[in-house]
Amino acid sequence: MKLRGFLITVSDIDKAKQFYQDLFGLKILADYDGNVVMSEGLFLQDKKIWQKFINKEIISESNSSELYFEQTDLASFIHKLENLYPQIKYVNKLMTHSWGQQVIRFYDLDGNLIEVGTPML
Repeated sequence: MKLRGFLITVSDIDKAKQFYQDLFGLKILADYDGNVVMSEGLFLQDKKIWQKFINKEIISESNSSELYFEQTDLASFIHKLENLYPQIKYVNKLMTHSWGQQVIRFYDLDGNLIEVGTPML
């Protein structure tokens, strides 16, 4: 068995595609009418489709999982984030963990939690 990726729900598929392309350089590998496969194993799905599948409420900012990215030049990433998406909602701005890793956490346009940190390995 192989883990293929991580699916997140989004309210505006076009805005979400642009967000992940702008900030993380992800590429669109396939686009199937409300279902998008991006590079690095990220799948985007329209919230309406997901709600129909699971017949449950989607909870924004649930904080039960996160997308984790690593970036060696965190200062440049933060600058890009602030310039392209000044309205972004932070969980925490730049901080340093006790083990020395620097990270920021914020929500994407739909309340999906994202962490960007300096490499661990």
